[in-house]
Amino acid sequence: MNRINQKLQEDKKLLSIYFTAGYPKLNDTVKIIQDLEKNGVDMIEIGLPFSDPLADGPTIQDSSTAALKNGMTTEKLFEQLKDIRKTVSIPLIVMGYFNPMLQYGVEAFCAKCHEIGIDGIIMPDLPLAIYQEHYQAIFEKNGLINIFLITPQTDEERIRQIDAASKGFIYMVSTASVTGSKSGFGNEQTTYFERIAKMGLSNPQIVGFGIKDQETFQQATKMTKGAIIGSAFIKYLTQNGINGINDFIKTIRP
Repeated sequence: MNRINQKLQEDKKLLSIYFTAGYPKLNDTVKIIQDLEKNGVDMIEIGLPFSDPLADGPTIQDSSTAALKNGMTTEKLFEQLKDIRKTVSIPLIVMGYFNPMLQYGVEAFCAKCHEIGIDGIIMPDLPLAIYQEHYQAIFEKNGLINIFLITPQTDEERIRQIDAASKGFIYMVSTASVTGSKSGFGNEQTTYFERIAKMGLSNPQIVGFGIKDQETFQQATKMTKGAIIGSAFIKYLTQNGINGINDFIKTIRP
């Protein structure tokens, strides 16, 4: 069984952390992953930096730009992660944009992910229909779960299609804006969370965008399986470097 599915079966609310590979420094990637697991994080999203990250706000965009300047590439990331499964057992997900994957070669990219022990991929700009027609068989051959996103604007028919195509969890974007642009959840998000919960979807949902502390984590997971923290963690790394990651996790799970 895929590690993501195993983790989803655990009787707890899941904390997933996103960070940009190669940031703050080029060779910080593995240490960050190891420290996050040591401090009780359930899943990790490894951001593959891209020059035009449309869904990301300024914090993640800046980290992506810095990582590229540091020398991070798809090939470099795979090289850094080649022995990651010797020390890390939690689910690892690569999050990025389709262009770098296409440039590398989709089959080669998926095969490399399988080889080093990646469990899933999030590509916000890979449409469901294109994935199903051209790439689903490649993903499945390599044991990779493709994770789809929904937003407050996604209509019910589309959500049902995504649910039917999903084999892990659905990434539930909390707001229509980019990452890192809001803090806390208002009535609009609460109504959205309730609406999705009432749909009785087959796949659990994990909420992303807007989670930064214990309060927002609890709000986001009241009706879902877990939450993803990205911008707040990147800001922490920018201010503090990679030491003291445990201090950040304690602000989410004291």
